Amino acid sequence: MQNHIHSGQLVERRSEPRKTPQEYYAVEFSIEGLELPYQFRIWNMASRSMCVLVKEGSDILSRLKVGDTLNMKYYAGGSVVEPEYRTTAIRHITKSEDGRFKGHYLVGLEILGNEGETKTEILKN
Repeated sequence: MQNHIHSGQLVERRSEPRKTPQEYYAVEFSIEGLELPYQFRIWNMASRSMCVLVKEGSDILSRLKVGDTLNMKYYAGGSVVEPEYRTTAIRHITKSEDGRFKGHYLVGLEILGNEGETKTEILKN
């Protein structure tokens, strides 16, 4: 994705504006050593920001570390909207001891900057 300066202002050449974290409903990513990618529903929680739930004992859990940065594929609402690839950091991994998410870990995600690209943009580059 290229940006251009026009009349002293930075103009992004994207047909649609980048989605905010609250607009995504799912995320998919692959981890080295695991055969298939994992897809998770996104939970936007006021106290923990954007999280995914990972079941205790899941193969992926032992491979995730706070501070890891991954290229994750985000899905927004609507079937015609292309997924976006966004560089994402893992901010926390917190075990839920009780309530609705007992037996799961909350994995906090933070999208870093605006450097993600759609699959179409990746193919163009």
